[in-house]
Amino acid sequence: MNFTEDIVILTDQLHWLTKDQAWHYRVLPKSKVQNHFLLYCEETANKKTLAEELTILLDTEIQFEPISPVQVSRLLSKYYIKDNTAKSSIQLQLNNNADNFLSNLIQEAKNLKSSDIHIEIYENKCRVRIRIDGMMVERYLLKRDDYPALINKIKIISNLDIAEKRLPQDGRINFKQGDQQFDIRVSILPTLHGEKVVLRLLNNDATEIDLNSLGFSTFDLENYLQGAKRPNGILLISGPTGSGKTTTLYATLKLLNKETRNILTIEDPVEYTLEGVNQVQLKESIGLNFAAALRTFLRQDPDVIMVGEIRDTETANMAIRASLTGHLVLSTIHTNSAWGTVSRLIDMGIPPFLVASTLNTTVAQRLVRLLCPHCKEEKTFDESLYPKQFAPYNKVSRHCIPKGCEQCYYTGYKGRKAVYEVIPIDQELAFEIKKGNMYIQDLLKDRGVQTLAKNAFKLFAENLTSIEEIYPLLFNY
Repeated sequence: MNFTEDIVILTDQLHWLTKDQAWHYRVLPKSKVQNHFLLYCEETANKKTLAEELTILLDTEIQFEPISPVQVSRLLSKYYIKDNTAKSSIQLQLNNNADNFLSNLIQEAKNLKSSDIHIEIYENKCRVRIRIDGMMVERYLLKRDDYPALINKIKIISNLDIAEKRLPQDGRINFKQGDQQFDIRVSILPTLHGEKVVLRLLNNDATEIDLNSLGFSTFDLENYLQGAKRPNGILLISGPTGSGKTTTLYATLKLLNKETRNILTIEDPVEYTLEGVNQVQLKESIGLNFAAALRTFLRQDPDVIMVGEIRDTETANMAIRASLTGHLVLSTIHTNSAWGTVSRLIDMGIPPFLVASTLNTTVAQRLVRLLCPHCKEEKTFDESLYPKQFAPYNKVSRHCIPKGCEQCYYTGYKGRKAVYEVIPIDQELAFEIKKGNMYIQDLLKDRGVQTLAKNAFKLFAENLTSIEEIYPLLFNY
């Protein structure tokens, strides 16, 4: 066996060994044959001693398939992930104890810097997946008989109705363990075979978020700050779910958060807490939606208003009204590009002259995974890897590819960085909006606006990310 990628260990097989056992003996499960386990082990291991100890420990006969020590290390780091904390070896088994399982699962996900936990049920299996750096990883399989107890436990601690299994429910958990405390957004969805749960782990502390470290180029940051420091108008950030829009908004609020300003936010959910900012949690079940909150905000003498998302015409109209009456409004919207926010607002029924007079900055944002600095490998670049008809901004003769090591759990990537496209709306662009002219690419080039594709390409050219990671963004060049 020459390549670790040829070895696939199924999730249910991982439970044959605990994380401690796998790392201590440096073995991995391969299969069960009749009355014995077949395990991968290192070629250099003392197989007789190893078999004797594991036979007693696992109470079954043991056989081995030797592989190289390098392969064992790669597989252990991939399938038995260590979270590099003092509690780095939590073996998760439900065993009729939903309390411990749930608590340990959340703790493990937090230590691995996961953003979401997905607990899902299908016809023949139940599984737990977590999202790390934007990618889903299957971690555990559960017995169908144990699944209802786990779901009920989640419902109880998030103050949801355990008897309601036909309708979606949303709740919140304030998780405390040791010196850690953070909030979790709970979403429960009835599916064909049962209820699916998604737990979104929220970062309570916004004090360490800094605009300078998010990924803005110097030019884009200057343009963005000009819009953020205006006394009124609307600043909009566009992008898909999970692209870091809220983090950028909170970094902006942190900059604007002064004793002399009254800042109000309406969010769903409140993802960060920031002292000095008055934050309101959306509660549509009692009529507290974005538009209703904005109406009240205007009677609260605000200087800065942050709206979690402009979802509908009513919210868009209230945001426009707030900016017209001398307030700075920050919000997010779902479009594919920075300039696309203009047409999106017009499609929502906002007259072009109002968009032109209130929109001061529009931003598009995406998150790009960064190559692991410990293992990325440099190779000669083949230009056929570019999308068809894409013209590179400069010639790239060498590039780096993801390799995988223990530091990055053999994914090849470690961490993410935001890529931005910032358009400051000046008088000439406002005039084009009034005329309804959406084709202003030449004007943007004259202003030196860096597109998402160009900023992503720059990360690739600097060997910080791979061509595969930026490939989807290159279609918008």
